[in-house]
Amino acid sequence: MKEFLVVTFFLKIISRLFVHGIFALYAGHAMAEICVYENNGGQTLYTNVSPGTDWKKRQCFATVEPPPAPAAKSAAATPAVRSALPKVTPERQRERDAMRRKVIEDELVAESKLLEEARAAYANGAPAALPDEFLNPKKYAARIAHLRESVTLHERNVDALKKEIAKM
Repeated sequence: MKEFLVVTFFLKIISRLFVHGIFALYAGHAMAEICVYENNGGQTLYTNVSPGTDWKKRQCFATVEPPPAPAAKSAAATPAVRSALPKVTPERQRERDAMRRKVIEDELVAESKLLEEARAAYANGAPAALPDEFLNPKKYAARIAHLRESVTLHERNVDALKKEIAKM
């Protein structure tokens, strides 16, 4: 019995190696050239296999393009790129910054209000049970978990908005 298991094990390994070898051969064919063939009737065929003697090969091309060579960075190209960018006056930039600050502060006020509402609904982890939750404690636990996630989400949002304002 032990010998049978050993033989079976080695047969599985050999069969897997054979299958991987077949796939490796197919991978080589996947990179073959695609050629354009034309017959006497003017029909065109794109294939990587010769269709027969009635077809004449017109053109061949590779199916995979080589990656482009990395462009050399030159110091002379950088100023040209910078000069092509639109200019913003300092006064216009201050207006944009002020508008951004106002938008973020408005978001902070709204998010703080949502946080207070979420905290009130959560009631420190002990909100009153709804009528249908008396019979189904799992429903009550799921609602508490949802409320806890809501409080955590709003706290993270408020912290992120405060950090964003501090960067300005």
